[in-house]
Amino acid sequence: MTKNFERHTITAALPYANGPVHIGHLAGVYVPADIYARYLRLQHKDVMFVCGSDEHGVPVTIRAKEEGVTVQAIVDKYHTIIKESFEAFGMSFDIYARTSNATHHQTASDFFKKLYEEGKFIEKTAEQYYDPEAQQFLADRYIQGTCPNCGNPEAYGDQCERCGTSLSPDDLGNPRSMLSGASPIRKATKHWYLPLNDYEDWLSTWILEGHKKDWKTNVYGQCKSWIEQGLQPRAVTRDLDWGVPVPVEEAAGKVLYVWFDAPIGYISATKDYFKQQGKDEAAWQPYWQDEQTKLVHFIGKDNIVFHCIIFPAMLKAHGDFILPENVPANEFLNLEGRKISTSRNWAVWLHEYLEDFPDKQDVLRYVLTANAPEAKDNDFTWADFQARNNNELVANVGNFVNRVLTLTHKYFEGKVPRLHTNFLEATDKGLIEGLSAYPKKISASIEAYRFKEALGYIMELSSTGNKYLQEKAPWLLAKDFEKNRAQIENTLHLALQVVANFTILAQPFLPFTTEKLKKALALEKSSWQEAGKTDLLAVDQPIEKTGLLFEKIEDKTIQVQQERLAAIRTAQEAAKTTNEASQNIPTIKDMIEFNDFMKLDLRVATILQAEKMSNSDKLLKITLDTGVDQRIVLSGIAKHYQPEEIVGKQVCIVANLKPKKMAGEVSQGMILMAEDSDGKLQFIQPGDLVHNGSTIS
Repeated sequence: MTKNFERHTITAALPYANGPVHIGHLAGVYVPADIYARYLRLQHKDVMFVCGSDEHGVPVTIRAKEEGVTVQAIVDKYHTIIKESFEAFGMSFDIYARTSNATHHQTASDFFKKLYEEGKFIEKTAEQYYDPEAQQFLADRYIQGTCPNCGNPEAYGDQCERCGTSLSPDDLGNPRSMLSGASPIRKATKHWYLPLNDYEDWLSTWILEGHKKDWKTNVYGQCKSWIEQGLQPRAVTRDLDWGVPVPVEEAAGKVLYVWFDAPIGYISATKDYFKQQGKDEAAWQPYWQDEQTKLVHFIGKDNIVFHCIIFPAMLKAHGDFILPENVPANEFLNLEGRKISTSRNWAVWLHEYLEDFPDKQDVLRYVLTANAPEAKDNDFTWADFQARNNNELVANVGNFVNRVLTLTHKYFEGKVPRLHTNFLEATDKGLIEGLSAYPKKISASIEAYRFKEALGYIMELSSTGNKYLQEKAPWLLAKDFEKNRAQIENTLHLALQVVANFTILAQPFLPFTTEKLKKALALEKSSWQEAGKTDLLAVDQPIEKTGLLFEKIEDKTIQVQQERLAAIRTAQEAAKTTNEASQNIPTIKDMIEFNDFMKLDLRVATILQAEKMSNSDKLLKITLDTGVDQRIVLSGIAKHYQPEEIVGKQVCIVANLKPKKMAGEVSQGMILMAEDSDGKLQFIQPGDLVHNGSTIS
């Protein structure tokens, strides 16, 4: 028997704040979660829908290193991009929080301390990779080396990005630290572990017996595999300088492992919501501690083990929290036949989509739901995106609504005509009867997390309206309007009621479109319980025209997107070819004597000004502060850098090179550059800010 819950807590996986959100994230997690939350709200349920940026972990620190900025700057940047793009896309989170804030740090610390004080952790000392030059323990992602499978010299310690093979640092050939380039050594370090093996029997009963029928096959199957292989203790602390500090004295310098603190972010986000509302300090508790609350996690398949095994074990160990009723994880969405990859820029980014298609949020929501990877990996293509928009949204929904509203204005001055029950024909009665079945069918699909199926029923409703209108053909009956007036009124009255029903039932899926329709119809009855009826619109109720709900997308628009991806693919293939050719690095020049080297005066300088030379397309005229003087240096980098982007950079120069006249100007020195196999020039810069004039030796 299905339990009736007093409230619902819905979580959507916290995206890493190391890059923007892409369509794979949307299809796997955020669109289905938003559909579910909106559906429950239409039923007047008490819903708490939370999400936020996961701002800890190695991917964030790596991105900061790549961009040459602080970790805080990175999380601030990408949290803002993600939050704003979610808002523009129409995600209906009650709160979008972040794990770097004080509420989260306190909540995660308190959670750890309770388990620590109750002896729920075990302590273990083990050897881990350590960078002797940077004097820091290395996460797997901070180690690079040669992949044993494909020979990629830049494989990570956890995975090879080229061939996709899962790795450990021990698998790599010639391992090196990404921090300093040094060869890592092994060094002992103590950490705290959650003994998952102690919860194995409980998890087996709770999942394998308790959720065999209601959890998705892919979720249940992965959990079953993990449990049957035997669970092992898992570290909850880490040797890093970015994250939630471990709140015990003997763990100074360590932080909570990101997998431990991130899911606690759902709880801290709920706390933040009620703080912002000015509510009682304990107002968050029913949503996480009352058995009358239904907790549902929306995630991608790569997060199944964390949300179905590890986080529940944490909650069980703590003892004060409810457990998830369901974890409807989706599979992966590919892009044009290739795996979406943040690091390779192979993605359709949400913020860029919204710039290119500013009024087509619902088109993307529709396509990602209609093609959702619910049971298997699916593929997004721009051709399919265009076809679904033009052939389904425009030709089906848009065409039906436009015809009904246009005919209502043409024949009845834009007002809902009467319904003559004594003139109802079999076609009319069939429409009325069929209409009443849709809310129940759609509800059953949504509550089973089959959103693609539910959307299919909604589109079927629109198709039914189109077919009905075509069969009744009121434009033909209008040739003798007075004789056929009752039939024409019946047809448009019922067709308008179909539009009203579509408006209610499609709200979770097409929120922007249905908001336009609600306004046009002046639809006051818009809760789920009122759908399926033919009295949603009153007789003589004024109806406004909506204009085109959906516009046809032209080939040239899609071609721009396809060409963008083609350029990325070409660049990646060129890079791969370069790597396979050993990067064509030049051989080392003839040996020189030490005294020859000592003749060079190498110094650090800062670029004060830069401008293009009017008589040269290669040279930039650069003013340098050498710490000793200010001088002009001409550098052949005009095709690689714009003047404004290099001002303020510290560079390395040959300070005692004889002045040389070039293009009518005298150059007093040389800026040192590195040239890769593609001829790309990059500045050689000191790792940290130093005084101008500092010597290089």
